[in-house]
Amino acid sequence: MLTAILFDLDGTIVNTDPIHYQAWREMLLNYSVEIDETFYKSRISGRLNPDIIKDILPHLSLAEADKFADDKEAMFRDRASHLKPMDGFLELIKWTEKQDIKRALVTNAPRLNAEFMLDILGIKQFFHTIVLADDCIAGKPDPEPYKVALSKLGITAQKAVALEDSPSGIFAAVAAQIPTIGVTSTHDPQILENLGAFMTISDFTNLRLWTWLDSSIAPEMATVVM
Repeated sequence: MLTAILFDLDGTIVNTDPIHYQAWREMLLNYSVEIDETFYKSRISGRLNPDIIKDILPHLSLAEADKFADDKEAMFRDRASHLKPMDGFLELIKWTEKQDIKRALVTNAPRLNAEFMLDILGIKQFFHTIVLADDCIAGKPDPEPYKVALSKLGITAQKAVALEDSPSGIFAAVAAQIPTIGVTSTHDPQILENLGAFMTISDFTNLRLWTWLDSSIAPEMATVVM
C-alpha cells in the first residue's frame, strides 16, 4: 500500500531546465565552451555543480569553481521569478492530503535555489520533510538522499514512489529500491525506462498516473481528485 510520494524538484515539480540551460550556456561561453541541448542533457542535467564543473572546466581551482557555480545559480534565480508548478501538481497534493499520503522533497538543487523555488512556488508547507544533497554524505545519483528521506518519513522503500526527471535522479531512486515514475520534461521516456522507471508521464495530469495511484491505496480509500 502506498504511504508516501517522494518528489524531485527541478524538472519534476517545476520545469526549470530551459532556464538552467540558458544560464549554463552563457556562463560556459565565457570560457569558449559552446553547448547545445544534447550536451546539456548528457553532461549537466541532474548532476551536482562541483561534478559538472570538474568535468567541463577541470582547470579551474576550487575557489574559481565555487564562484562559477555561485554566479551561474544567481543568474538562474534572477531569471526564474515566473516559475509555476507542473500541470496537475496541486491536484496531486490535494489527493495526497485526502488519502493521508506523506510527502518528501528530495533534490540536488543548491540550498539557495531550493529555498528560492519553494518560496516562488509557495509549496514548502506541502512537504513533511525536505532532503537537500547539501545535507547528505552524497547527492544523486547516489541513493543516499532517498534513503535519508525514507528514514525521516519512517517508511520502507516498497511503500513509497519517487517522481524524477533526470537519469541521475532515476538511478538514485531505483538504487534505493523505490518504485520510480519518470517525468519526461527533460529526457525521452525510453531513456528513463531503461534506467528503471516503471512508468513515464509528461506531467501530473496523466491518466495512467492517476489510475496507478488509485490502485495503490486501499480500495475503500480510493478517490481520485481532479
